[in-house]
Amino acid sequence: MSDKQKKPQKLKARLPRGFVDRSASDIRAVNEMTSKIRAVYEHYGFDPIETPLFEYTDALGKFLPDSDRPNEGVFSLQDDDEQWMSLRYDLTAPLARHVAENFNEIQLPYRTYRAGYVFRNEKPGPGRFRQFMQFDADTVGAPGVQADAEMCMMMADTLEALGIKRGDYVIRVNNRKVLDGVLEAIGLGGDDKAAQRLNVLRAIDKLDKFGPEGVALLLGAGRKDESGDFTKGAGLDQGQIEKVLFFVGIKDYAESAAQLAELVAGTSKGGEGVEELNFIGSLVTSAGYQSDRIKIDPSVVRGLEYYTGPVYEAELLFDVTNEKGEKVVFGSVGGGGRYDGLVSRFMGQPVPATGFSIGVSRLMTALKNLGKLGTDEVIEPVLVTVMDGDVDAMGRYQRLTQQLRAAGIRAEMFQGNWKKFGNQLKYADRRGCPIAIIQGGDERAQGVVQIKDLIEGKRLSGEIEDNASWREARVAQETAPEAELVEKVKAILAAQAEDRKRAG
Repeated sequence: MSDKQKKPQKLKARLPRGFVDRSASDIRAVNEMTSKIRAVYEHYGFDPIETPLFEYTDALGKFLPDSDRPNEGVFSLQDDDEQWMSLRYDLTAPLARHVAENFNEIQLPYRTYRAGYVFRNEKPGPGRFRQFMQFDADTVGAPGVQADAEMCMMMADTLEALGIKRGDYVIRVNNRKVLDGVLEAIGLGGDDKAAQRLNVLRAIDKLDKFGPEGVALLLGAGRKDESGDFTKGAGLDQGQIEKVLFFVGIKDYAESAAQLAELVAGTSKGGEGVEELNFIGSLVTSAGYQSDRIKIDPSVVRGLEYYTGPVYEAELLFDVTNEKGEKVVFGSVGGGGRYDGLVSRFMGQPVPATGFSIGVSRLMTALKNLGKLGTDEVIEPVLVTVMDGDVDAMGRYQRLTQQLRAAGIRAEMFQGNWKKFGNQLKYADRRGCPIAIIQGGDERAQGVVQIKDLIEGKRLSGEIEDNASWREARVAQETAPEAELVEKVKAILAAQAEDRKRAG
């Protein structure tokens, strides 16, 4: 029997399902986009805040008393004091906790924005990730719907700041109170009807997925899908279903406003909701935002279980080509609404709040489709090559690199195996470096450097037929005093930029 230990197996490198690594180009694109969003928010007088990735699970509103491990929909773990903590699933619940915890120090109305990753413990699929970025703005402590109107205007300004022109987007606005009025008008008011109302809301939320016919089935007896699975419906009769579908099917609010007001007349909240919608419409119109930018639209049904008043959604109207080659409308890239009950959970007193969230990844995809993102040039670094490894030589190479950086030029000193000089130029080629700086012992003694234009050299290499011609031409390479290094490099980079501009 051999005493040799078994060779340890290599650890398999694998990415968890539902998560992605981000490339340099994606990171730069997100930074470019979020900086433009941030500028609009700051212009409106909002200030940044940051909350941690983890919150206590009950603070997020996701604690499940019937489960030993509250991880349905969220990623959870137990702290050393046996309290459950979860990765945040949105940025709003942590804000509510922050406001409640610091209520006496916060100046109301509290106008804040924040960007960050959120996490969903859900089955991943095409376009569905377990980690993604949101960018939120909220106003806490402002009870009037003028705050909601301002959010809608800020959403419109944000999309335009990102290069989305008018006609390619619309901010659609609805009000939860109007739907509450419709439900009350068809006999679903009162605490005893709460479960049935929730089923109606869930059915309405499937409007985009199943269309009016599918929603009608879910509002009635139920719906059987293609696999044969049956989903029990909300149990409404035909008259009730028609009134609900009328509400969510309104396309022209101005034409249907009177009929809608008549439908909810006499209900506790419906009339108030209609008044709020009309007020928002008047405010945004007075500020110059016509219905081609901000539109009252009762078909908006996002988050109706969550919001307490106005709800709004940013929708992109242009076509994109999906993975199947089909033309599809891009759709929603963000939205929000009034959530007066969220902070109140901690306070025991009413605390009005409204806000919206932008889906950063989805919006980034849209902007790339429009050619509005990731078009900024990223120039790879100038490479200072290494010919000698002694302390004096290395000090010189590092000094040259720092001189370039101090002048605002992206530069790096080669950090690999310097003894094979050919590998350094191969590295520069693969990296896409525009220029290589070369200084051997002879050049160092003379106080000069060789500056090699790698872009021009690559172009000319196809025009020179043999090595003798190449050596004779000294293609795209010049000798310059060390003192003129920065000036010469800048001139070559400017010439390369001009060539790219001419090439289109």
